[in-house]
Amino acid sequence: MVNRGFGGLRVLALESRRADEIAKLIRNYGGEPIVAPAMREIPLESNQKAFDFAAALLRGELDLVIFLTGVGIRSLLAIVETKYRREDFLDALRKVKIASRGPKPSAALRELRVPITVTTPEPSTWKELVIALEKEFGENLGGLRIAIQEYGAPNPELIEVLMDRGGRVLQVPVYHWALPENLSPLRNAVNEIAEGRIDVVIFLTAVQVIHLWRVAEEMGRLVALRDGLKRTVVLSIGPSTSEELHNHGIKPDFEPSHPKMGFLINEAAGSISRLLANKKAL
Repeated sequence: MVNRGFGGLRVLALESRRADEIAKLIRNYGGEPIVAPAMREIPLESNQKAFDFAAALLRGELDLVIFLTGVGIRSLLAIVETKYRREDFLDALRKVKIASRGPKPSAALRELRVPITVTTPEPSTWKELVIALEKEFGENLGGLRIAIQEYGAPNPELIEVLMDRGGRVLQVPVYHWALPENLSPLRNAVNEIAEGRIDVVIFLTAVQVIHLWRVAEEMGRLVALRDGLKRTVVLSIGPSTSEELHNHGIKPDFEPSHPKMGFLINEAAGSISRLLANKKAL
């Protein structure tokens, strides 16, 4: 039986790539979906760092490559193929240690038949990644030449920890996030939250948090946004997103048992009465 827990509440999602999917899920669980895309993927203007990474890999100058996203792996391969032979690049990857942050990069690597040395358990944040790397390599981690495929923005905490351990880190940006070209839905979302017309807000990435705040600041409604969110049930996909919300002065009301969109919506819909009661009690 479908959980109808949202009971007609207005549920805001900031998803872009899976906007239709999340709207359908919200509707299936009894909510009224409002979708305001908060980000878009754009390629980097220059791919030189990706080419530098490929050249270093082919020369045997790297020991460990860390992949953070499946989309990033596919984008990186598409870039590298414009300058180097695909199989030469993949053969070179198969000769070094590979770390994968979660199931999506792992699936992409398996498709390419690239063996994975280290995988991270859920919720697959940089903290779990560091623990897994230290468990695998121990003190030897400090002597490794490491490349990190970035996923839209650098991960300074991960880089700092690896460098503190003595590792030499090469950052490999592949794509980054920009605000949507049409900001009207996001501006409307800021106003709706600020004016108390949203019951539930779903955050699926830290970038969604950052971009919502940026637009609110440009509108001069940052304080109103923050006050509105404190009266709204805030759902977070997992620890990285929750950490970003905390950085912006917002404590999320709910995280799912697994950091996946379906789990988040299903479990939150089943707990919405309690979440609303807790929010009103604050």
